[in-house]
Amino acid sequence: MATTIFVFGSNLKGIHGAGAAKEALDKHGAKLGQGVGIQGNSYAIPTKETPNSRLSLSEIKFHVEEFLDFARANPNLLFEVTPIGCGLAGYKPHQIAPFFFDSPGNVLLQKVFLDELD
Repeated sequence: MATTIFVFGSNLKGIHGAGAAKEALDKHGAKLGQGVGIQGNSYAIPTKETPNSRLSLSEIKFHVEEFLDFARANPNLLFEVTPIGCGLAGYKPHQIAPFFFDSPGNVLLQKVFLDELD
């Protein structure tokens, strides 16, 4: 059985104080001060620069592409993606979901993103 990785939206400062980031910190091994990449059984995709300042869509797309490269390089892991960017960062699913269009089979998207990709 593959190890499941909780994929959450973060800020570049690694201040995991609310939303899915807080869940990642509390339950999935996320580390304070680390805002990007694998940590414990979680993977941080930045959607914000700081807790109060969001990243641009092009910056988020860059980080999603880095994540997808990581997922392709680690087919033994199963990645459960939360609706990153659609909570505290304030973007809508139709703005973020297209970044996941070429996701490999080990990346599981939630219905809110899948509906936008259909």
